[in-house]
Amino acid sequence: MAVRATVARIATIDPEWVDAHVVARQVETDVPAMPLTDWQLMQGARERAFAVRESLKKRRLEADVYVGLEGGFHSISVDGEWHTFLRGWAYATDGTTSAFGAAPSITVPPNIVKSVVQGRRELGLVIDEVAGARDVRSRQGAWGVLSRDLVTRSMSFELALIAAFAPFYNSKIYNAE
Repeated sequence: MAVRATVARIATIDPEWVDAHVVARQVETDVPAMPLTDWQLMQGARERAFAVRESLKKRRLEADVYVGLEGGFHSISVDGEWHTFLRGWAYATDGTTSAFGAAPSITVPPNIVKSVVQGRRELGLVIDEVAGARDVRSRQGAWGVLSRDLVTRSMSFELALIAAFAPFYNSKIYNAE
């Protein structure tokens, strides 16, 4: 899982993270199942973090940091030509400090974009067909298929999480006035 791997990496530079315990929760958002803009991706990540906080609060539990992840597409026109990218966003908050982090982007082939956007299909189903496999999402994800496993779904989210956690493990710089 991307969050556990990220916490382990951060623990190598910040000993306060060594004993961090990760609790994962699946939560719903008001964002479409297949977000198509950075705004939807960022909103989805933020809503997930707050939904996790509420889910734990109902059980009279709390965490030091609440995290949400969201992946999907972002399209942009460059010189009149449309480009669609697979993107991921992370959002982390402790209730006082909050930050977003973005995963790297990779171009999505037009035939996949068309199947997802015009066909109104989830990327996971389309990638399964393209890869000739089942449940690619739970393994290397679309990132793995598009990059021939040089970068996986989990790896892309690790980078987004490292960025979103920066104010927490590097507070000296983020809190400087």
